[in-house]
Amino acid sequence: MGLTLIYAIIIFCLLIFVHEFGHFIAAKAVGVRVNEFSLGMGPGLIHFGKGETKYSLRAFPIGGYVNLEGEEEESNDPRSFNRKAPWQKAIVVVAGSVMNLVTTIVIIAIIVLVLGFTTNTIGEVAEGYPSEAAGLMPGDEIIKINDTEIGSWNDVMSTLAESTGETVNIVVIRDGETISLTSGVTTDETGRRIIGITSKIEHSVLKSLKTGVASTWALTKEMINYLGQLFRGEGSMEDLVGPVGIVSIINDQAKLGIIYIANLAALISLNLAIVNMLPFPALDGGKLLFLIIRLFTGKVISDEIEAKIHFAGILILFGLMIYLVIQDVDRFILN
Repeated sequence: MGLTLIYAIIIFCLLIFVHEFGHFIAAKAVGVRVNEFSLGMGPGLIHFGKGETKYSLRAFPIGGYVNLEGEEEESNDPRSFNRKAPWQKAIVVVAGSVMNLVTTIVIIAIIVLVLGFTTNTIGEVAEGYPSEAAGLMPGDEIIKINDTEIGSWNDVMSTLAESTGETVNIVVIRDGETISLTSGVTTDETGRRIIGITSKIEHSVLKSLKTGVASTWALTKEMINYLGQLFRGEGSMEDLVGPVGIVSIINDQAKLGIIYIANLAALISLNLAIVNMLPFPALDGGKLLFLIIRLFTGKVISDEIEAKIHFAGILILFGLMIYLVIQDVDRFILN
């Protein structure tokens, strides 16, 4: 469990740092004065300053923040947040979630790059299997099995699985030459039809990034769809987990290996990006909503009123967190 806590702290700190760093670099980019960049909450452990900004590491790895001049109070500083144009404020507000979104893409891309892509080129020919007797060799690119055109390893597997008879005709490209071979077919312990070959694994940065983007988009749609179900009353609060539940899940994933932990980190990062952009007080999405309202209504909602609404939102979020902790303890610890 000790190693699990280390993994959990690393994941939480990394993703919170990424989120707050997004706000930080966006604020600097549009000329907002940053008073403090803090990782963690509670008593300060390390403080150091460079220029106008104080950097700090605090005792509890449960959050972090960027203290912007004029974000929570009025300020006469020309570089304060409250004196910036609405579009500049919006950039600062959404930057944290954008960074979490980018982090999700990068983590998934790294996972895919490490694992690699299967291809329709043979990687290994197993000794004693029909493929060896047929004369298939590593490096052969399979382009046809019987009458089926082959373009991927999935095509190879599915075509063999659907084939009938004791042999299959396999057309390959070897050293630029097209060769037709006949191979026998056997079955593995599950009854699947095989000939004893494995795929050559390809590692491509570009394809990994494309997969990272596509997978992140697919996961985003799933999460938004689930949130819609939850708000419509079609979901269940029991499906949600808090910090205790996340640590328990990390513990389970840690037993399976670092790839599974990295995949979980990507999911948590995407959750942070989406949840933070919900139009709820105290969240980045709530702040963006007030920016839009003020853009059309001016000062109808004062800074003081907005601050009180965000404070109420914080109290509600704390209440939700307490509820999730109690639910997690009952589900993951007591049971």
